[in-house]
Amino acid sequence: MKKSAKNHSAKMIMVQGTTSDAGKSTLVAGLCRVLSRKGVKVAPFKSQNMALNSAVTCDGGEIGRAQALQAYACGLEPHTDFNPILLKPSSDMCSQVIVQGKALLALDAKAFFGPDSQGYKTLAMDAVLDSFSRLRAKYEWVVIEGAGSPAEINLREGDIANMGFAEAVDCPVIIIADIDKGGVFAHLVGTLALLSESEQARVKGFVINRFRGDISLLQSGIDWLESYTNKPVLGVLPYLQDLHLEAEDALVRAPKKVAARFNVVVLVYPRISNHTDFDPLRLHANIAFSYVSIQAPFDPTSLPQADLIILPGSKSVRDDLASLQMQGWDRYIKQHLRYGGKLLGICGGYQMLGKSIFDPYGVEGDKGESLGLNLLPITTQLTRTKKLTQVTGHIRLMERQAVIKGYEIHCGRTQLLAKGTQPVSFYEQEYDDIHDDVKSKLIKDGLVSNDNQVLGTYVHGIFDSPEAAELVLSWAGMCDVTPLDVNAVKAQQLERLADVLEQHLDLAAIDKF
Repeated sequence: MKKSAKNHSAKMIMVQGTTSDAGKSTLVAGLCRVLSRKGVKVAPFKSQNMALNSAVTCDGGEIGRAQALQAYACGLEPHTDFNPILLKPSSDMCSQVIVQGKALLALDAKAFFGPDSQGYKTLAMDAVLDSFSRLRAKYEWVVIEGAGSPAEINLREGDIANMGFAEAVDCPVIIIADIDKGGVFAHLVGTLALLSESEQARVKGFVINRFRGDISLLQSGIDWLESYTNKPVLGVLPYLQDLHLEAEDALVRAPKKVAARFNVVVLVYPRISNHTDFDPLRLHANIAFSYVSIQAPFDPTSLPQADLIILPGSKSVRDDLASLQMQGWDRYIKQHLRYGGKLLGICGGYQMLGKSIFDPYGVEGDKGESLGLNLLPITTQLTRTKKLTQVTGHIRLMERQAVIKGYEIHCGRTQLLAKGTQPVSFYEQEYDDIHDDVKSKLIKDGLVSNDNQVLGTYVHGIFDSPEAAELVLSWAGMCDVTPLDVNAVKAQQLERLADVLEQHLDLAAIDKF
């Protein structure tokens, strides 16, 4: 693939899928890596995303984690223009709307998709086109990811995420389908058939993803598909075993480990967020890692052994806390502590560890107050203004310190109730979202209990920094910790993906669209 002319708008290609999880995010990340390592100035883009896992950007906003990974593939810091609209569900019927990085409002489902949705769609499309125009002026290539499927009949009117956007900017499209799920030819033909004539014309070809076996056995189907649709199959991508890239929503099971000697359990609430915090633990060869759902009642006979229990972030902290308590998982936590285990709360999980959580404005649901687990001497009030901050510096724990780089993303303001208690971490704030500039400011964050069993922090990504991961795991009781460098793994996996695309995808044809 070649660079575009310097004095022209960036070249562009859009990847749409026949279904969710067809491989759009991965293909976009791979194309970004292919272009970047050829010296092309490339950026990712997704107009509208729906996800509870988000990343804090260099300009003080938030975007979906898939776009943050794609930015990393390009060698870029995450920026709000890469994902101008982010929807974060707070319930089955309501979502927080993030526009160009900032939370503007909460809307119910009818406001997005019902007869009165035109106001939202106009606002959203204006933001989408604004961000996209900046990217096309700044970069040589923009690789665009669609959302879900372009053939969802009930979502097509006023669409800003798939063909509606492609038509607005006159972008060529390739459609990817997952053969591992079965029915790949029906998916591709059916998706194409449900598009309008002009939309069909902008589809330049297909990609078949996750193929296992001898490709010659698939050739007759490829020949038929190309003849029937008059569209080329641009590539058949192999099933990549153990491709370890950040998952946007799905909780990925840990691989089997022979040498595991330390046990970590992450409790999964209905609205868990930012579970990518735990990828360095999930992939660690010496850690037996488990996600355990709290949506079923606590059953002490069916639980994995735990040295460390983690309460992760949450999009609806009081609702998730209520679920945890209603199903009896607070008893599990207290039993674990009685037996000498360690407990870590991150962000919303940190808030749950306190005496109470008060939501006077209905930021995450109904107004009111909830009693916490009362394991740390703090109380939290949810605020309308969300804190979005990249952080770097040092974490201090057990009279030691380690380098840390992470981020904060939360609405709560937490107050210490017990005087004399020492914070667990100190770090320098890189980005001041209030004054919209870079500052150096000493921040105190987090607490450790007097008995040294419970630790809480607002900082996401503490296990991404190997030194900080070693310190926290040592505090939790793991011996001879050799932390996993998740960023090195991510870089290696992106290189692996780019190699596969260069071997199996017709990049020259894509360059000509």
